[in-house]
Amino acid sequence: MPEAAKEPRWERRKQDRPQELLAAALQLFVERGYAATRLEDVAARAGVSKGTLYLYFENKESLFKSVVRANMLPLLDEAETLVDSYPGSSADLLRDLVMRWWQAVEASGLDGITKLMMAESGNFPELARFYHDEVIVRSDAMIVRMLERGMARGEFRRVDADSLKKVIVAPVVMLMLWDRSFGPCSITPIDPQAYLASLIDLCINGLKA
Repeated sequence: MPEAAKEPRWERRKQDRPQELLAAALQLFVERGYAATRLEDVAARAGVSKGTLYLYFENKESLFKSVVRANMLPLLDEAETLVDSYPGSSADLLRDLVMRWWQAVEASGLDGITKLMMAESGNFPELARFYHDEVIVRSDAMIVRMLERGMARGEFRRVDADSLKKVIVAPVVMLMLWDRSFGPCSITPIDPQAYLASLIDLCINGLKA
């Protein structure tokens, strides 16, 4: 085969490497946690050498941050767009926001990142600060905007949105932790759809104007 025909395939393969490394890193961080994940194992799972990994990521911390940014931030972008452009009622917005978020994180394995941060942030304060600043702050602000939208439209009663945002988030975090801890052991299984439907019902009825 002519050399010119081979080159584009090699270039495409080379361009795919960062995404392959990020996918392998996400799997291993979720399976093993941050401390127990080794860069050589990430490289092996992605089918490259450890030296190749260092061409794209300086160290494990930079790799983890890239995993979060590549996977969590697009979900936040979508959720923020939903909140800022939603055409329906605020009750329907709350329902869609919670359900879509769960479907996205559960399908992608990102609920495992939440468990990792809860378990290991005390030992890695720099990662905790990074996750707080780039994920939690945006998520909290988005929920506050949703609540303020409902209040401004007369659909929700007046509440302290800044305090209530954590009350809404906490049960979702609990579901993610359960899904990644007791869930695989089949200890008191939780039906995520029924659980979230109950949460949404409680929130909407508690917020009604």
